Amino acid sequence: MNAIEFTEKARKKEIDIVEHTRKVLEKLEKINREYHYFNTISAELAIQQAEKLAKAPKGKLCGLPVSVKDCICVKGVETTAGSKILKGYRPVFNATAVEKAIKQGAIIIGKTSQDEFGFGSFNVNVGVDFEIPKNPFDAARACGGSSGGSAGITQMADFPHIAIAESTGGSIACPASFCGVAGFTPTYGLVSRYGLIDYASSLDKIGVMAKTTEECRLMLDVIKGHDTKDATSLDEDYAEKKNEKVAVIKEALEVDENVKKAILSCLDRNGIKYDLISLPLAAKYATPAYYLIATSEASTNLAKFCGFKYGAEFSLDDSFNNFFSNARSSCFGKEAKRRVLLGTFARMAGFRDAFYLKALKVRTMIIREYKEAFRHYDLLVCPTMPVTAPKIDEISKLTPLQNYMMDVLTVGPSLAGLPHLNVTAGFSNRLPVGMMAIADHLNEGALFSFGKGIKQV
Repeated sequence: MNAIEFTEKARKKEIDIVEHTRKVLEKLEKINREYHYFNTISAELAIQQAEKLAKAPKGKLCGLPVSVKDCICVKGVETTAGSKILKGYRPVFNATAVEKAIKQGAIIIGKTSQDEFGFGSFNVNVGVDFEIPKNPFDAARACGGSSGGSAGITQMADFPHIAIAESTGGSIACPASFCGVAGFTPTYGLVSRYGLIDYASSLDKIGVMAKTTEECRLMLDVIKGHDTKDATSLDEDYAEKKNEKVAVIKEALEVDENVKKAILSCLDRNGIKYDLISLPLAAKYATPAYYLIATSEASTNLAKFCGFKYGAEFSLDDSFNNFFSNARSSCFGKEAKRRVLLGTFARMAGFRDAFYLKALKVRTMIIREYKEAFRHYDLLVCPTMPVTAPKIDEISKLTPLQNYMMDVLTVGPSLAGLPHLNVTAGFSNRLPVGMMAIADHLNEGALFSFGKGIKQV
């Protein structure tokens, strides 16, 4: 039974919502002991919501278990963005996306694991004292990041479930690819960012993971829409345009041979005709531009986390400078420190014009390149990741630059704020291979049409 069928039965009182919620929570506790998909399981909140809903079942998400990435605020539930510096922080409000889901009958089951503040491609950059989530197909391998917990529980759940996740440079598409689920990232601004603990404000997007594209659409239709609390949220809806013309990005096929084979075989198997096109600017410059912009914004956004206002508390028995330095040194992980340093350097006087402003200009050129492609095609298709899920012990041997280059296929659409969808194209050595479809701004309808038409292996 998928989420759509489940909610219909729940509204008709054909399902005992409270009993079902209890069974789900029991399963989560068991799964989490081995796979570490949740930083917090919100059992008390889930039962309260289920008991209230059982009296008057209603809503598009009636009784549906919904997980929320740990960087998205849930009222009264510890929300840490995967960082020790926010341990103990319990928001006094819901993020707009979460509030909308609850109003439509969602049962919030917990906060899923992520790379600290979203800093990573594999979900191994978890915060100090946090556990690394394990791939549902092979526990020795990574889930993908930064929304690894969201993808892992979405794949492993044997009950109807949808995850509310977040992406900055591919943090939905990447783990969805490694874990073999549908991962949808909307047009920047289509879903309100109010209540999202920010990584890079001009890049962050709240999206959805589910087992099917149709379930992703169910959740998106609930959480999208203009929000007066978010000045960047759009006051318009997405279009239903069909995907009549498809192009495969030539540069994106320079990946693992098994990945390339799975993508092209999937297109052929589904009778999808396509052209090959070149996007040289995105291929060459998207990754460096992304990391300059993202780390610059991150160094600004993380300045507020100093052990003084939110979460972890320290005694003030020294100067303010020493207090802040000690708090951040002890609570931030290695990758968080690296990105703060990189971003601060790029924004410094004397370097801002040479790095940060130049990256913004490159971003504009990349957007224009995508826009030109969309004058001729409805969808652009490529592998989601250049490899299948790597082993966790192999990742530790990669340099920081090699880690960053893993995002080479997902940062382009992320920089441009374009909607994109990961679907499973096939398998290589029993591991899922993700295929990413990219559409023009507010052309989500073409992505849903494409994803629905892909026959799953």
